[in-house]
Parts: sequence; structure tokens; C-alpha cells
Amino acid sequence: MEMDDETKQLAEEVGTAINESVQQSPSVAAAIERLREAGFEMELTLKLEIGLRPHREGDSDSESSGALELTDEDMRVLQAMKIKIDSED
Repeated sequence: MEMDDETKQLAEEVGTAINESVQQSPSVAAAIERLREAGFEMELTLKLEIGLRPHREGDSDSESSGALELTDEDMRVLQAMKIKIDSED
């Protein structure tokens, strides 16, 4: 899908917001400090891929269940990133 300039700008804003959030995160700062105390300098590279699809007329949020299925590997990665997922089971 070809993006127009406005859509590209919006996608860049999302990337910038995510980058700023990571930079300002107290938990990220604390983890980096622990690495420095252990004698290491860290270089962090995050790869952000933003996928866009056009919103179609008649699509409704209420039509989808909103369920997210995560694999065991997904859960391990999220846990390693200190992201907690509340189970509704």
C-alpha cells in the first residue's frame, strides 16, 4: 500500500513517540545503569515496523472479538521485556 505524505508523517510520529517513551522509561534507565555498573556500555537498536491497512466502511470494532492469541514464545519475550499480560481465563 502506497502511503501519502500525511500518512508517512503520522507513522513517523508514532515511531518518535515510542522512542521517546523508551528513552524516558525509569525501568529502562535503571537497567542501563545496572549494565554500566557491571562494566558494560549498551547500544540499543529497536526495529519498529508499522503496518497500516485502510479502514473499510462498515468495519466496526464491535464486530471483532478483540481476542489476542499469544504463543509461549510471545509470552517469554513479553516477560523478558517486563510486560505483563493479564489472562481473562
